[in-house]
Amino acid sequence: MGLCERRKTLGILCLVVLCLFDCSTAQISYSISEEMNKGTFVGNLAKDLNINVQELDSRGLRITSDLSKSYFDVNYKTGALFVNDRIDREELCSNIAKCSLNIETILNNPLSLHRVEVNIVDINDNAPSFLEKKHTFNITESAYVGERYLLPVAYDADIGLNTVKTYKLTPNEYFSVDVQSGGEQSVSGELVLQKTLDREKQAVIQLTLTAVDGGKPPRSGTMLVIVNVIDVNDNTPSFNKPLYKVRVPENAPLGTKLIKLNATDLDEGVNGEIVFSFIGRGNSVPSDMFVIDSVTGEITLKGGLDYEENNAFEIRVQATDQGHSPRSTHCKVLVEVTDVNDNAPQISVTSLLNPVKEDCAIGTVVALITVTDKDGGKNGIAKIDISDSVQFKLKSSYKNYYSLLVNGPLDRESISQYDVIITAIDEGIPPLSSTSVISVQISDVNDNAPRFTEPAIDIYVKENSQVGAVIYTVSAFDPDVGDNAKIYYSVIDSSFKSTPVTKFVSINSDSGEIHSLQSFNYEDMKTFDFKVQATDSGVPPLSGNVTVNVFILDENDNRPETLPPYEHSSINTETIPYSAEAGYFVAKIRAVDADAGYNALLSYHISEPKGNSLFRIGSGNGEIRTKRRMSDNDLKTHPLIILVCDNGEPSLSTTVSIDVVVVENKDDIQTPFRHVPTTEEGFSDLNLYLLIAIVSVSVIFLLSLISLMAVKCRRTDSSFSRYSAPVITTHPDGSWSYSKSTQQYDVCFSSDTLKSDVVVFPAPFPPTDAELISINEGDTFTRTQTLPNKEKVRHSSFSPQTTVRKYQENVYFSCDNPFCPLQIGLHYI
Repeated sequence: MGLCERRKTLGILCLVVLCLFDCSTAQISYSISEEMNKGTFVGNLAKDLNINVQELDSRGLRITSDLSKSYFDVNYKTGALFVNDRIDREELCSNIAKCSLNIETILNNPLSLHRVEVNIVDINDNAPSFLEKKHTFNITESAYVGERYLLPVAYDADIGLNTVKTYKLTPNEYFSVDVQSGGEQSVSGELVLQKTLDREKQAVIQLTLTAVDGGKPPRSGTMLVIVNVIDVNDNTPSFNKPLYKVRVPENAPLGTKLIKLNATDLDEGVNGEIVFSFIGRGNSVPSDMFVIDSVTGEITLKGGLDYEENNAFEIRVQATDQGHSPRSTHCKVLVEVTDVNDNAPQISVTSLLNPVKEDCAIGTVVALITVTDKDGGKNGIAKIDISDSVQFKLKSSYKNYYSLLVNGPLDRESISQYDVIITAIDEGIPPLSSTSVISVQISDVNDNAPRFTEPAIDIYVKENSQVGAVIYTVSAFDPDVGDNAKIYYSVIDSSFKSTPVTKFVSINSDSGEIHSLQSFNYEDMKTFDFKVQATDSGVPPLSGNVTVNVFILDENDNRPETLPPYEHSSINTETIPYSAEAGYFVAKIRAVDADAGYNALLSYHISEPKGNSLFRIGSGNGEIRTKRRMSDNDLKTHPLIILVCDNGEPSLSTTVSIDVVVVENKDDIQTPFRHVPTTEEGFSDLNLYLLIAIVSVSVIFLLSLISLMAVKCRRTDSSFSRYSAPVITTHPDGSWSYSKSTQQYDVCFSSDTLKSDVVVFPAPFPPTDAELISINEGDTFTRTQTLPNKEKVRHSSFSPQTTVRKYQENVYFSCDNPFCPLQIGLHYI
């Protein structure tokens, strides 16, 4: 590594001063001699930084540098900065006049950075030395007194006063040394002839050349100088001037002609023929970079120039004649290298915070950026800029040091990585630029709760399903990552009819699979709901809920059940007159099914005897009627087996047996009493509700009637004149009617004291061609054609021991009286 390269490398700082809102910058300088022992005190950082020693540990004092070794360390108890490793100035700075080491001190809480510069003072630890052990001069005896011969220079790794300051020559009668100073680092010596040489008296003269530095105590190095006294050639070549200067740009192509030297010799023949050559001096070997034409003295560029490595070359050229005893002279050629903008700025990034949390505060430092340019002058001045980015910005902290700060809110779910493009451009002509991409990873924080795709989930489960089966799998989404997105599921406990929902279902906390814990029965429970909670594993955890509605789907697992008075387990008997017309009402089978939907849609069929053509049954209403009139060939007793089927898959059914007895006269029809056994439990819930409803309606009706009568009694005479007085009329058949000016109500009583019919009709209704209106258990109204007036209407029996279950309303013709054509029969079953 060359001198200039070392100088530039050591000039780059690794860490810069961090500038935050609460940070401060400062620079502290110390000086210390090289080769100091380990542990040598450098300075008190605590005192110079104005920090209490007790705060050093809590504020986390630390030092950083870009050097390969840790040359310094800090005593955290006293705050003292001390030497931690051997420091050799020559190894670190070589020929640089000022050698300094830069370190950064960092304090936390609040964050504060300080730049510390330690100047390394040179000591005289290196003696001058010559590259060659001996040097020979061939000097003719005809040489004139006062002629000068350039002596080799000695090299001393030290600088300043400790480098070579003078040369000494062993005492002799012929030569002396003339020391010439070319600056702080350039001291040369010339051998000066003091007395005419005489080859016959002394052909070889041996001298000792001593180089002495300026240290205290001084150090020295020696070299043997041999002078061979040559006879004859008494004229020395000479240059037209002792110093030549030339300037060349660093991008000059190889082979460029720099300068042509001119030297003359007054001798003739071979003694006047001049040969040009380079003279090597110290570590500088000009033949590596330049070439000289030995005949013409023209110097040509041989190697590539680099202003940043070496901005000047000092070349010594020797002109030697070709005489038998050649004589020579020398001159100095100074080649100055001019800078061109051939180096783009270099961006160095030191990451401090990666990844960056998405909830970090605005102004958080993400990275430290250093911009350097090896060029000089304006070519080395660079400006830095950041690409269009709302989330980040650059802030200058110290000279060519910058901080990359957070400038806007970050959201990892939107952008998880930012590629921040940093561009540096110098002021050269033409300008050069370079870019660097800083990839900033955004780390996740738990700022998103798990979400379900739907506000509510509907699950349909068949009844009698297998216990433990998976009835549904819930899934929630969390846009976070890692543990913040790891979701656990749980059932928020709720109850259905005082039973915890956890008795019905359970959920797999990892997969979200909902399992049934029991087999459901549609008839007991048709639906229930609960909430599922999805909770992530973040700190603190976040959660989201979804309502799950479970609907039990009915299956055809219940057979139809017939309602009284027709029981499935007994044979029922019905009587009809021989004179019954076609369509005569025989009986009505009613049944219910505990299932729902099509599974509870019932149909009625006569299964036995097959081929019977006397009776038919309504498949939808269960009414048994005659198909035709009776004939003498018909049996007197007709056993019927009624099949009640539902519409499920597979269809379930039940049967009812009815014996239909044909009698000659209508008066022979006896109303049998049916005894339904009572249960030991007394009234069922349905009976109790029905009884309460009847009592409530009765009380309301009585109160309304009393109120109405009271209002009527208070009406004025004029108001009574608007309505005619009500008239109650009795009829020979035992019925009575209640009529007003606008309405008429007739009540017809049957001759059978066990049954009664209440008939309500308006007076203008025609006595015939009415329709039979049947209202069954609050279901839809069905209309059938009214039976002929001459036929007696069959009434259902009522037994005092029978529990009141349901009632049926039938509107039909009851008697032959034209004033009683329409009846409403209330049959209690």
